[in-house]
Amino acid sequence: MSRTTTLSVALAVASIGLATAVGADFAHADDRIRRSEVRELREAGKILPMEDILSRTRSAQPGQVVEIELEREDGRLVYEVKLIDDADAIHKLELDAATGEVLRRSRK
Repeated sequence: MSRTTTLSVALAVASIGLATAVGADFAHADDRIRRSEVRELREAGKILPMEDILSRTRSAQPGQVVEIELEREDGRLVYEVKLIDDADAIHKLELDAATGEVLRRSRK
């Protein structure tokens, strides 16, 4: 079973390219992605800036972004992005945080 650690990312700080923790539901305290870790990952170039993730998301799926989370899945950092399209369908895309590659997508 996959261990997933979730960190909500505030869209308000997307303009400066840094993610800020605003809440979390952690299975294990040792897996937490802390604010300082997000900053270090971004500054080291290990995760893409939020602007890039938003651009890649909108290119892959037009719609209004309503939620972004930075998750650790099996040791890999992944952005989970939820959007609502013009037909009110909800799309969930998972992008590799380092490359921006769309890994999974689903629609409800």
